[in-house]
Parts: sequence; C-alpha cells; structure tokens
Amino acid sequence: MTDKINYSQMMHCAMQGLMIQLLEKISKNGLPGSHHFFITFSTQTDGVKIAPWLKERYSEEMTIVIQNWFENLEVRKDDFSITLNFGDNPETLMIPWNSISSFVDPSVEFGLRFEAEENNQKEEVPESPMIVIEETDAAEQKEAEVVSLDSFRKK
Repeated sequence: MTDKINYSQMMHCAMQGLMIQLLEKISKNGLPGSHHFFITFSTQTDGVKIAPWLKERYSEEMTIVIQNWFENLEVRKDDFSITLNFGDNPETLMIPWNSISSFVDPSVEFGLRFEAEENNQKEEVPESPMIVIEETDAAEQKEAEVVSLDSFRKK
C-alpha cells in the first residue's frame, strides 16, 4: 500500500485519455461542426517525427491546427500521426502523447494543459481510464473532517 494517492498522475492520465478518445473519434468520423484543435508539443521529445525543415523552423515547440484539411489521422497507444498542409506542402507528423503540452478546442473554449514530464520519459497510458482504490485496515481509517468553505468566499 502506498502512503499517498498520486492525484496529479491520475489527472494527467485521465486528461490524456480524453484527448486520445477524442482523436480516435475524429479519425473515424471527422470533425463535427465548427470544432477544431490546436495541439502544442515539444519537438525535442524522443519519438517526434517531423520534416527536417519543420524541425529547423520549430526547434523547441510547435503548434499544429487540425481544422479544414488533414489526412491519415492514425491514433496509436504511444502516439498519433497526421498529414497536414504547410503552404501547399503536405507533411506527415508523428507526435508522441508525452510530447504534448496543450490541447485546445477554441470553438467551445475547451483546453487541457499538460505539465512537462521529467526527462521526457514515456508514461504508461491505460487502455481505458480507471481508478484503483486500495482497501485500508479499519484501524487505519480516520473520521472525515468537514471543512467550511465560507471563509474562502468573496463577500
């Protein structure tokens, strides 16, 4: 049994899972309505594959837009690939999930920000989001403490 619940890691996995599910749906059905995505990622992360001229131009970070024209969106366990148009020049990009720092759909004011992982290590993404709760001994359980939020509210 661990001493603490790693909420940060659980939230990261859940947010990443949401983004993966969304891109899987888009790869099969296309973008509905006016939805479009801005995805920002580190071009320095292991596994990122972009054309050399894009790597030179975006040596640290790059934001792609998935909107009007895109092809070959393939979602995999560790990454996704997509072909986008850069000035009438189609380029295929391979983007690992752990390289993404933000995902935004401005059409509905929705966004996710991912904290940078140390050493760009690949994080295991569960097949489906799940929460594991470990049982504790009855002797270890404590009474819940009720905290009033009134002192934090603006008056």
